[in-house]
Amino acid sequence: MENRILCSFQAYSTDVCVPISRLPQIIVETKEDLIRNNLTGPIAGHVGDGNFHCIMVLDPNDEDEVQRVHSFTERLARRALAMDGTCTGEHGVGLGKRALLKEEVGPMAIEVMQRLKATLDPQNLMNPEKVLELTQINSPD
Repeated sequence: MENRILCSFQAYSTDVCVPISRLPQIIVETKEDLIRNNLTGPIAGHVGDGNFHCIMVLDPNDEDEVQRVHSFTERLARRALAMDGTCTGEHGVGLGKRALLKEEVGPMAIEVMQRLKATLDPQNLMNPEKVLELTQINSPD
């Protein structure tokens, strides 16, 4: 007879990037944050470019744990920004880091991105509503 273990755990991955000189500090602080908030997940990095990933294991049915993971990822991104890094290294901005991108690059850069998006994708077919909100995109003058 075959034994099966059903598990509802899922992985939640995020990444940030900092100057290499700040990488040891952010990794130590991130590990302490994971421990302090009772979160489970390895840290894997691209040591040569300052980019690293946290892959948390969580139970999506545990609302408290899901909230702790989301709070952790925001703290991680803000920690990277405070160290002259970026809120994402290679995973992209998407819905979760849209507000952080605005803080990172400022309103002028967001406007340039919106105008480029409107020019290159006037029908908003490519990743609609992922990084730039549709209501923010104006057609080029």
